[in-house]
Amino acid sequence: MIVREQFDNGLRLLTESMPDVRSVSFGAWLTRGSRHESAPQSGVAHFVEHMLFKGTARRTAQDIAQEIDSVGGQLDAFTAKECASYYVKVLDEHLSRAVDVLADLLLHPAFAPDDIEKEQKVVLEEIKMVEDTPDDLVHELFTQRFWSGHPLGRPILGVPSTVDALDADVLRDYFCRTYTAGNVVVAVAGNVDHAAVRDLVTEAFADIPVHGGPTVSGEPTAQPGLLVRDKALEQCHVCLGVSGYPQRHDDRYACYVLNIVLGGTMSSRLFQNIREKRGLAYAVSSGLVSYHDGGALTIYAGCDSDAVVEVVDLVMVELQELRDRPILSSELERAKDHLKGSLVLSLESTSSRMSQLARQEIYFGHQVTVDDTLRSVERVTLEDVQRVARDLFQPGRVAATVLGRVDGVDLRESQLGLV
Repeated sequence: MIVREQFDNGLRLLTESMPDVRSVSFGAWLTRGSRHESAPQSGVAHFVEHMLFKGTARRTAQDIAQEIDSVGGQLDAFTAKECASYYVKVLDEHLSRAVDVLADLLLHPAFAPDDIEKEQKVVLEEIKMVEDTPDDLVHELFTQRFWSGHPLGRPILGVPSTVDALDADVLRDYFCRTYTAGNVVVAVAGNVDHAAVRDLVTEAFADIPVHGGPTVSGEPTAQPGLLVRDKALEQCHVCLGVSGYPQRHDDRYACYVLNIVLGGTMSSRLFQNIREKRGLAYAVSSGLVSYHDGGALTIYAGCDSDAVVEVVDLVMVELQELRDRPILSSELERAKDHLKGSLVLSLESTSSRMSQLARQEIYFGHQVTVDDTLRSVERVTLEDVQRVARDLFQPGRVAATVLGRVDGVDLRESQLGLV
């Protein structure tokens, strides 16, 4: 059973009771991420996430790690474009300890200058790691150009110059404006009782500030076109994409099906055509990203530099085919069955249930049940999928980024056109 409660200070609590398990996953989700930063402070949300593990008024960084490690628990966090999440998974008997530790991190960070200086080095190494991971880097480069000039286009990690500029005053200012009750969603799944969790949260988060500063971030506008970056790599990494749908769009389920048919599985058109039939790439796939007010459908392939033009041409043919002709009934049913099966399988752990609770609250303001989702997927028709393809795959909409040894790669922006 799922229970939702909103406290007087604006903090939202959601619990899902799973009485047949022994674990509990507890997450505190912040409804702010890298898109809510100013350009000069790019990376501050991610940096604050790091610093919250460096110690509080009551605990050192080692105390934090040992307190959860000593009960066999897992403690972690991440920062995304529109949220940040801090979560812990423990046996149900250790929930009170987990809540106390997590609340301490979120409410009483030390922001010690020595720790800030050390963590700047860590984050700079993290940025270098992306630079040395070409399949990550090509997506980062694609995003920066695709949403150029918009906060969604900026890297979550920031860039070296903005990370170097962060200091205790900047971090505290961001923290005080952002880590407030109205921006926090607490989600808990496992062998729990809602009333007991409410009591723990009420006590642990009693000191959370109520009011924070406003944030403004307008709707993103995609920038089609071609970006080529030379880098000494064994492969060329290619990322293509078009604007997609926001989280709450009425056609999102048809778009999920379209993505599965295009490149979402091993049986998809791109995988079968580019890898299995022609052997042009080892990795080839498509995917979706969705935010409050925008999204993208992207396609990735890693191939030899001599194959870049052919791979791009094959992708464009598939996009046009999907736009101009309905998919097969067998493709529709296979894609829907895949979506339904993967959804159910993905929700078998307390951590995945906890994440689902939080994400649905953040993006929808209510819980969309698994049964409702399965019914929505089942209602998708051949006509729905083609309508979405016609909407997304329009002339002048495609963007592409190529990363690798591009000397001799004769790819032109005109090849991204859909007629």
